[in-house]
Amino acid sequence: MNAVLSELLTAIVLAALAALAGWFAAGELGAELMTLATVAFFFLRQLWMVLRLIRWAGCPLGTPTPSASGAWGAVFEALHRRARLARAEREQATEELARFRRAAEALPDGVMILDGRRSIEWMNLHAEVCLGLKASVDTGSRITHLLREPEFRDYLDNPDHRGVPLELHTQRNPGRNLQIQAAPFAAGRTLLLVRDVTQLQKLATMRRDFVANVSHELKTPLTVTLGFVETALDALHDTPSQELAQYLQTAAEQARRMQQLIDDLLTLSALETDSPPPLDDPIEAAALLADVFQEIQVLSAGRHRLTLENQGPRGLLGSARELRSAFANLAGNAVRYTPEGGEIVLRWSAEGEAGGRFSVRDSGIGIARQHLPRLTERFYRVDRGRSREAGGTGLGLAIVKHVLERHQAVLQIDSEAGRGSTFSAVFPPHRVQS
Repeated sequence: MNAVLSELLTAIVLAALAALAGWFAAGELGAELMTLATVAFFFLRQLWMVLRLIRWAGCPLGTPTPSASGAWGAVFEALHRRARLARAEREQATEELARFRRAAEALPDGVMILDGRRSIEWMNLHAEVCLGLKASVDTGSRITHLLREPEFRDYLDNPDHRGVPLELHTQRNPGRNLQIQAAPFAAGRTLLLVRDVTQLQKLATMRRDFVANVSHELKTPLTVTLGFVETALDALHDTPSQELAQYLQTAAEQARRMQQLIDDLLTLSALETDSPPPLDDPIEAAALLADVFQEIQVLSAGRHRLTLENQGPRGLLGSARELRSAFANLAGNAVRYTPEGGEIVLRWSAEGEAGGRFSVRDSGIGIARQHLPRLTERFYRVDRGRSREAGGTGLGLAIVKHVLERHQAVLQIDSEAGRGSTFSAVFPPHRVQS
């Protein structure tokens, strides 16, 4: 600003001196001519500087600014500073972009960026390999023109599916099982994360087949053995032998226990590896509770005081077979770990905000606090000797946990050593029918 004022004052002074010199040389006409000449000089100089500025603006980025004195020197210096700052910001942005791309390349999953028209802006090497694309050729193309599977197009069209991964088999890369997840990105863009789950699914299949095959191979001889043992036990009525009867009885109990263990392993394997069924069947709560209550009456054989309280909603939405298994596991554990003469209460009640709660309260041996976080682990036992005596397999609570997760429910455990336990299955409102 000071440079501009200085140049303006200089121009005024020079014009006044030129007019004065012209007055002395040629009178009034000379003064006018000298004034016009001075104004024309300054006008032409400003025009020349403007032309230099326009020419510099058309040069490539990084071209040094023109040199000048006075006000134009200040203008060019200010432009030079702004150009230097802009260059530094561009270099920083370029460095950050390069850092982002290096980080994306280092990820074990595929990463792809789509613009608002779903054209590919960028993808890392893993995305190329998983999707059968090539960045040098396919960048700029619409992803839906390259991956034509209808389920993939529907996934991108429906924003409600963005938080859930899509299992996809592409024709461009047959034999691969892909898991794709989309997320909103900056300025209307979409970030695609691509994971090759082929090996994971093969391992899951191998594990499921292994459990099924081993269980099958064990189940057949166990069934035969148990059958012969039971036949021999029946024959003892005709030829009694106390010692032989005891041996056969022990063998039968162990065979039944192994059979139960195999059944629980198969159930747990199916829950962990199979895709969830459509869990929306209406279930009558009263019928489900009566079925479970009848089962634990048989298991208790009159050794406990059993109570059923049904004060909750009319029904549930879900898999009747799975929920019956979970409820029966919780109730059966209460029977096994409650001493004779103890009390067991099964209760179905309403939960806050119209949810539902199934709880099993017992007056049994209870569980110390440090064991509670690990109770749902497979084969975890608080007291191994007592668990074997009670006849448990160590898989019941793991089955309960997986069943409840498939129904968006949670398992709550409240217990204290020597004071009994309460196991509760808490269901969300959308699983409850009032």
